Amino acid sequence: MTTENQEEFFDEELKSKTDIKKEKLALQDLGRRLVALPKKQRNELPVDEDIQDAFTLADRIKNKHEAHKRHMQYLGKLLREADLDAIQAKLDFYANKHQQENLEFAKLEKTRDELITSDNNFVESVLAQYPNLERQKLRQLIRQAAKEHKAEKPSKHYKTLFQYIKENS
Repeated sequence: MTTENQEEFFDEELKSKTDIKKEKLALQDLGRRLVALPKKQRNELPVDEDIQDAFTLADRIKNKHEAHKRHMQYLGKLLREADLDAIQAKLDFYANKHQQENLEFAKLEKTRDELITSDNNFVESVLAQYPNLERQKLRQLIRQAAKEHKAEKPSKHYKTLFQYIKENS
């Protein structure tokens, strides 16, 4: 073989058997992670009907070790044709959902605290931000929570104000 033929033979786009095997195992692992998701989340995944059917079958044969192992190989094969970026984005969203809820909770607490200590302009901006809030009820809850806060009493209205903002945000 000449040097030119060798270069053509060992094309850079050819993958070694090891690389191909690693990709297959990674897709099977992804399939296992997807099967482990709750059914509601699996139904929201951007996958075709064949993969959804494979999820259903995986649930039925979960206790049959060898059959489940072969089925995970089949699921990995189906996932080769799927949009892995969209699936991974959805998995990342599910993983960060708890963190996003905590951030939203902290934001609502901060809004409540500022409502109690701020002036009328902030109340108007909150009403513009959350159009479901009723002006009169919000002002009443703010007044009661501020009164409790000044008197250092138990924070019943303080909690009620937070709950009201949370329900209507």
